[in-house]
Amino acid sequence: MTLRLGIAFAGLLVLVSCAMATEISPAVRTELTPTGKLRVGLNHGNFLLVTPGSSATDPRGVAPDVARELGRRLSVPVEFIRFDSAGKLGDGVKTGAWDVAFLGAEPQRAADIAFTAAYLEIPSTYLVPAGSPIRSVAEVDREGVRIAVAEQSAYGLYLSRTVKHARLVLTQGVDASFDAFVAQKLEALAGLKPRLLTDVQKIPGARLLDGQFTAVQQAIGTPKSREAGAQYLRAFVEDVKASGLVAEAITKNGAQGVSVAPPAPR
Repeated sequence: MTLRLGIAFAGLLVLVSCAMATEISPAVRTELTPTGKLRVGLNHGNFLLVTPGSSATDPRGVAPDVARELGRRLSVPVEFIRFDSAGKLGDGVKTGAWDVAFLGAEPQRAADIAFTAAYLEIPSTYLVPAGSPIRSVAEVDREGVRIAVAEQSAYGLYLSRTVKHARLVLTQGVDASFDAFVAQKLEALAGLKPRLLTDVQKIPGARLLDGQFTAVQQAIGTPKSREAGAQYLRAFVEDVKASGLVAEAITKNGAQGVSVAPPAPR
């Protein structure tokens, strides 16, 4: 009996703690909705999170669904701000273009953006052409290898920090990286695995390398100075992961190859 009461009390403490963490204080409301609405920046170039062809004003996909839940909890309308690439979305923080943004959490962006933990993860790997001697992810980073990669993408930023011997061929956007890979006969194409599964079908004999060089951590960000808003968003992300809302959004939108991120370390 005592053990049961102890467990029940511990569970109550967790619920109270979560409720306090997600409390909408005046500071939270001021920081996240300074115009009276929630301005959400989305990368329409990421088809895994924003459905291709969806409109700027009424987008569909995992990220818009999670954003609408955030707006519902804040009891404000949501205004979606469209960007064509992750780089342009990240740069939008410098002009105050959005209040929250859905994008990969990378150290290069953290100087200006306060990030939550990831709400979902996307594996990144390489595509190599027919006849390539490269058999594994580890073999890509060597002299003489040229890697096509979308500039300022989350996985591109990761490679810019970690690649030591290969040369990155930077392009403006994902489609351009594929075009450069083909036109310049490059040795590897870096990208999100779900996108590469589509690309590999366009090139006879091409293949994806097993494994991954990183898993992009898709998170929610807000301008660095908005600490109360950032704390609320961090609690919000943990809640929507635990409640199954992110998993439901993934299933509903048919987002293949992505997974709900694990809980953030306490």
